[in-house]
Amino acid sequence: MQDLIVQRPQGLYCPPGDFYIDPWRPVERAVITHAHADHARPGHAHYLAASQAEGVLRSRLGQGIRLQTLAYGQQITHHGVTLSLHPAGHVLGSAQVRLQYRGAGGGQTWVASGDYKVAPDATCTPFEAVRCDVFITESTFGLPIYRWRPDTELFAGINAWWAANAAAGRASVLMCYSFGKAQRILSGVDASIAPIIVHGAVQTLNQAYRAAGVALPETRTVEEVSDAGDFKRALVLCPPGAAAGPWVKRFGDFSDAFASGWMQLRGARRRGAYDQGFVLSDHADWPGLMGAIAATGAQRVIVTHGSVPVMVRYLSEQGLQAGAFHTEYGDAAVEEQSETVPQAPTTAQSGP
Repeated sequence: MQDLIVQRPQGLYCPPGDFYIDPWRPVERAVITHAHADHARPGHAHYLAASQAEGVLRSRLGQGIRLQTLAYGQQITHHGVTLSLHPAGHVLGSAQVRLQYRGAGGGQTWVASGDYKVAPDATCTPFEAVRCDVFITESTFGLPIYRWRPDTELFAGINAWWAANAAAGRASVLMCYSFGKAQRILSGVDASIAPIIVHGAVQTLNQAYRAAGVALPETRTVEEVSDAGDFKRALVLCPPGAAAGPWVKRFGDFSDAFASGWMQLRGARRRGAYDQGFVLSDHADWPGLMGAIAATGAQRVIVTHGSVPVMVRYLSEQGLQAGAFHTEYGDAAVEEQSETVPQAPTTAQSGP
C-alpha cells in the first residue's frame, strides 16, 4: 500500500490528494498546521488552515492570501482523501492534519501533528489525541531531560522577578517569540504589578489573538507610553532580535531574561548572559511526546525535526515501527526574521 504522506523536495506530500502539508518551497496547494514561519511560508497558490488561524496567518503572510479555513473536526474530501483538522495545543489556530484514504490496497489513516503541546494553555484550544495508523510527530524536545514545571510555578517566578525589578526602578525585559510565547506569558502574569510594554511585532499578534476572542491584559507599544516613569517599572516583551538592537536602550537600566524550553539546559542562561532564564515552551516535553504518541494508538511513527535519532531508537525499542522524515522545520532564524521583517503578500485560490 502506498504511503499517504511522502517526502518531496518541496515538503511533505500526499500523493492521492495532490497537496502538501507545511511545504517549505512554493506549491499549488498547502495545508498549514500553524502560522509559525518555518511551517507557514509565503508563495503558495492555495492555503488551507484551521479557522482560528486565519487572523494570525493573514497578519504574517498578507491579507491577500487566498485561504480556505475549516473548523476543528470539519471534514472535506479532495481527490478521495478525507481531510480534517484537530487541535494541536501549540499556538492559536494550530492543528493536526488527519488524512483518511481507501485505495486499492485498503484503508489507512495518517495524522501529521505539526508542532504540538499537551500542557494547558489559556490562549489556544487544548491538544486532542487523534487515533490513527501512522502518526507524524515532532521531536523538538525529544530527550528525557525535558520535563516542564507546572505553569503556576513558572508564572510565580516571572511575577516575582518583575515585581522585584519594578520596586527597584528597573524594567524587566523578557525576550520571547512574538507569536504564541508572548501571548501565553501575557495570559499568566499578574498585570497589576506594573504596566506591560510590548514590541510592535508582539502587539500585532496580540491584536490577532484578541480578535479571535483570547483574553489578554492591556499592552502598549513604546510609542503609546506617555509617562516616562513607566519605562522603569514595566514588563517588556520583545523578540530576541529587538533586545540586541537600539530599540531596547530606551529602557535604561533593565534586567533581562529569556523564556524558552532551552533554558532547561545547564549553562544556557550563562551562555546568553541573561539575568534570568524561564523554562517555557510551546512544544511538548518528553512525557508529553510519549503520552501523545501512545494516545494515537499508531503502530507506525515518523519523527521529524529535533532529537530524531533518539526518538526513533526509543520508539523502536518500545515495539513500534519508527522512522524519520527530513524536514526544514524548527528554524529559529526563519521565525525571528518573520517577526522583524514583514512578509510580502501572496495571492491564490481556496482549496486544500
